[in-house]
Amino acid sequence: MRLDKFLKISRIIKRRTVANDACDTEHVSVNGKRAKASYDVKVGDIIEISFGQKPVKVKVLDVREHVAKADAAALYEVIE
Repeated sequence: MRLDKFLKISRIIKRRTVANDACDTEHVSVNGKRAKASYDVKVGDIIEISFGQKPVKVKVLDVREHVAKADAAALYEVIE
């Protein structure tokens, strides 16, 4: 699954266009490397997103195409 789509489906970022822009402006890294929106997300990847002063770091636990809003938090685990 594409990185921008995963960020939207997991509800880490609200809109896919915002997720795409965050990737384009190099605010998102996967496993320590800057990632494009087209990066293929896999289980076990560590995604770090720079939101202002506090970066958010999550570990991918599951990758699914469709998920209910209540189950979205089960796709990732916040590390820091």
